[in-house]
Amino acid sequence: QVQLVESGGGLVQTGGSLRLSCAASGSIFRINAMGWYRQAPGKQRELVATITSGASTNYADSVKGRFTISRDNAKNTVNLQMSSLKPEDTAVYYCKLDFAQAEPFLRTYSYWGQGTQVTVSS
Repeated sequence: QVQLVESGGGLVQTGGSLRLSCAASGSIFRINAMGWYRQAPGKQRELVATITSGASTNYADSVKGRFTISRDNAKNTVNLQMSSLKPEDTAVYYCKLDFAQAEPFLRTYSYWGQGTQVTVSS
């Protein structure tokens, strides 16, 4: 019913750049926020960056100044521009959608994408 399509992951050398995209579709009345989280092997999933319906952003300290999150409301898409990549950025990156459905009454939900691998070689 709701689908998130993630793209842009891959292998890059230290100092390189990647751009991740996540497009949402399905039974969505309103998107409240979208964001990116990541999980490295043996580690817990952590927040990378989020953007709300009001366009306010939040970044993990480890990526501030290097990553930029943006959105395209008309396409229900969120992007993450990653630059100056480091080996410690290596992880599976997951798109998260916080949204509302209106029938029979307004309810809010969270939905996760399948993840896309980002590998930064040293």
